[in-house]
Amino acid sequence: MKVCVIGSGYVGLVTGACLADFGNQVVCVDKDKKKVCNLKRAEIDFYELGLQEMVKRNIKAKRLSFVTDLPAGVKFANIIFIAVGTPPQPDGKADLSALEAVVEGVAHTLKKTKSFRVLVLKSTVPVGTGDKVVGMLRKNGVKSKYFEVVSNPEFLREGKSVYDFLHPDRIIVGTGSNKTANIISELYRPLNARIVFMDRRSAELTKYAANAFLANKISFINEVANICERLNADVKQVAEGMGFDKRIGSQFLRAGIGYGGSCLSKDVAALTFLSQQSGYEPAMLKSVNLVNLNQRKLFGQLILQVLQGVKGKTIGIWGLSFKPQTDDLRDAPSLTIIDSLLRAGAKIRAYDPMTNNKAQGIMPNIEYCDSPYDVAKGCEAIVVITEWNEFREVDLERVKRVMKKPIIIDGRNIYDPKLVRSFGLKYYCVGRNNK
Repeated sequence: MKVCVIGSGYVGLVTGACLADFGNQVVCVDKDKKKVCNLKRAEIDFYELGLQEMVKRNIKAKRLSFVTDLPAGVKFANIIFIAVGTPPQPDGKADLSALEAVVEGVAHTLKKTKSFRVLVLKSTVPVGTGDKVVGMLRKNGVKSKYFEVVSNPEFLREGKSVYDFLHPDRIIVGTGSNKTANIISELYRPLNARIVFMDRRSAELTKYAANAFLANKISFINEVANICERLNADVKQVAEGMGFDKRIGSQFLRAGIGYGGSCLSKDVAALTFLSQQSGYEPAMLKSVNLVNLNQRKLFGQLILQVLQGVKGKTIGIWGLSFKPQTDDLRDAPSLTIIDSLLRAGAKIRAYDPMTNNKAQGIMPNIEYCDSPYDVAKGCEAIVVITEWNEFREVDLERVKRVMKKPIIIDGRNIYDPKLVRSFGLKYYCVGRNNK
């Protein structure tokens, strides 16, 4: 098949590369000339496991190309994916300006070509956006017989996006057209995956509902962690006991400093806005992001409490990205926590396996180190913010030897408290015995 993917960020580039790997001819369109120039050389401005190798392979096979020319991409393809950003506005409403601009451009070309296209909305969009796109296309002179708009939301985890695309739990497709359902089924046939067909509005809501539920699980276990601290219970043991219940499951029950990134908080806020706009006040949804942000504040307070103030003290930070296996710093807890420590007068030394260079442009007033051991030198505490495996395997005896004061404050509960304390380190974590 001939495919056009508009937008070459995390979602668009992974989608385009994977579809090309199936043997399709794929053109990725992006308005950023520098990005397109780099992508033609398989140079990617973010890290995603396995993605660069896949892009190189399919460029070499002449199945994957990159252009800035939107009309050319639209004319080439019979399936057009829109995967542009829909960032949140201050009130939580999704900003659809980029998507609307793309639809205007697509319409301008489609009304001239007069041949059938499937337009697939891969971006996370509010319920009713597909209907709006249909209206925009018609208003711009594209006859209904020449297009079908489909909702096909992505469920990709940053750091594991290629794997998730190739091994989906399910593929959600929102369409009322049998013809279009058959086209999308054929496109995804190599995956041999479960495709769940539904109406377009339900497909749009499914993405928001899924992410909001995952965010709720994280905030819930963090609330439980805060209760555990006050009742002298261990949240890891509580979560394990809960997770064996098949109705609950063990995933997303890891207490800590909460979630970050570009998806969960954005989608919770967007669903809250949509709910309020429809006349329903979503009490539980409103609390999910609040609990998450409060978790960062509570962790900051723990640091201040353990160190009895941080003014003039050097604190080491292990991990900056919002999660392991990515270099993404969007809404990363590290940004909030480091900012609060700097404002309190602390000196910060930090290390992240992937984001040091990117972080320097965001936080230029901290010292960046080349390893966790370099961070530890002369520090009065180590603060674990991102649960990279590299930190799980450090030589704790060596860490203690180079620190000014042997204190580890773990925001991700990656260590066994007894083991850490056996090395003579003072160890504090979330939702466990800190005495």
